Amino acid sequence: RMGNPTVKALERQIAVLEHGYDSIAFSSGMAAVSTVYMALLNSNEHMISSAAVYGASRVMMEQHLSRFGVQSSYVNTADLNEIKAAIKPNTKMIYIETPANPTMDITDIQACAEIAHSIGAVLVVDNTFCSPYLQNPIDLGADVVLHSVTKFINGHADIVGGIVISKTKELNDKIKGMMFNLGGNMDPHQAYMVIRGVKTLAIRIERAQENAMKVAKFLENHPKIEWIKYPGLDSFAQKDLVAKQMKGTGTMISFGLKGGLEAGRSLMNNVKMCILAVSLGGIETLIQHPASMTHSKMT
Repeated sequence: RMGNPTVKALERQIAVLEHGYDSIAFSSGMAAVSTVYMALLNSNEHMISSAAVYGASRVMMEQHLSRFGVQSSYVNTADLNEIKAAIKPNTKMIYIETPANPTMDITDIQACAEIAHSIGAVLVVDNTFCSPYLQNPIDLGADVVLHSVTKFINGHADIVGGIVISKTKELNDKIKGMMFNLGGNMDPHQAYMVIRGVKTLAIRIERAQENAMKVAKFLENHPKIEWIKYPGLDSFAQKDLVAKQMKGTGTMISFGLKGGLEAGRSLMNNVKMCILAVSLGGIETLIQHPASMTHSKMT
């Protein structure tokens, strides 16, 4: 738990890719998220978070840490005015996921960093949807970056893991100390598998982006599609912000069908090339319904 050379090799590798001081590898993405919460937030302190985040990240805060006096507000962080309006005297963290899961809304990382630092808070960015290949939040002012390495960084859908990259030694030490006590460390075999996956990160994302653009254009012109959000489309409302802070348009697509829930159920039950499953970032094309799957526990 205290250290392993294979795990350390991965941690150094990801810290370099994310331009951070150092990183800490975890047994899962949620082990990483939970440890960051517990290391950086005390009882009676407040966090502002993107409303559209990975479901368990929100459940952990609202249903569990709230029992110990940690407070949270969930807002549309793509609207900076909503962030400013949610600030309290005890706000100590702004936590964003960009692009958002599953709405694909983009939050301005640099602007959020400026807001956080003006009130003495830290900015934490879940960078899972982009990976270090497409976005480096620390360069834009973030203090802590985290990933579910289960997704793009590993890229083969055969391990579960997480990683946290800190901008400073002080933050890294706080989070590492909490990891030691909670015990959510990554094991050496996990680390070996992720190191293997990182070797093809650029190739995988470039090809997946090409494929995503083709799929997005097909869906945009399909008569049964009600709406679609993909950062690479000309119709994407935040394309200027995408160009400012991302080095590509990513591989994730969010869309809605005419006909609502029943139309969605029909689609899920009839896909052939796509696999009906949660997760993302592997070599397969996955499709899922957030409201009944990954985000079903959210109110």
